[in-house]
Amino acid sequence: MPVNLEIKVRLKSHKNVKTILNSIGAEFMGILKQKDIYYKGKSQLLKLRIQGNKNEFIRYNRDESGKTRWSNYDIIDMQGKKIPEFLQSILTVETIVEKRRELWYFDDTRIHLDTVKGLGQFLELETLVLKKGRKDAEKRFNYMVNTLDLDVKGQIRSSYRTLMLKISKKK
Repeated sequence: MPVNLEIKVRLKSHKNVKTILNSIGAEFMGILKQKDIYYKGKSQLLKLRIQGNKNEFIRYNRDESGKTRWSNYDIIDMQGKKIPEFLQSILTVETIVEKRRELWYFDDTRIHLDTVKGLGQFLELETLVLKKGRKDAEKRFNYMVNTLDLDVKGQIRSSYRTLMLKISKKK
């Protein structure tokens, strides 16, 4: 199961972050339109990510209460025309998250500049654990956090799923 280190923060604008990413030579990978359909899971998060003609079923576990957010995940590519309908026939849909994601990449860290429908603007970092291990991943992760001047104390320790469910409960 792959592992990465994550952080999510709310932003008023992506403008300053993009300026910094350009200045350090981060690679802009493109703009993605994603629809994540979250399903009820026993002890992990389950979602179908629809991105263009690509469908990925993702299962992940993450301790939201720890000092750092290590995430273990599995991804299964799914093919077919009615995957959401198929999954809905066997699983219960909890919520749907639609977002526009600007994807950047630097030193094995994915930087997501997300605009999430109904929630606002966010930045997510996902630093991959590679052959050099967790200590190396933490070093690369901390470099990005410091370079982008992210408010670690103000980080959001939940998924977009949880944020959407909180909004729907208020209605």
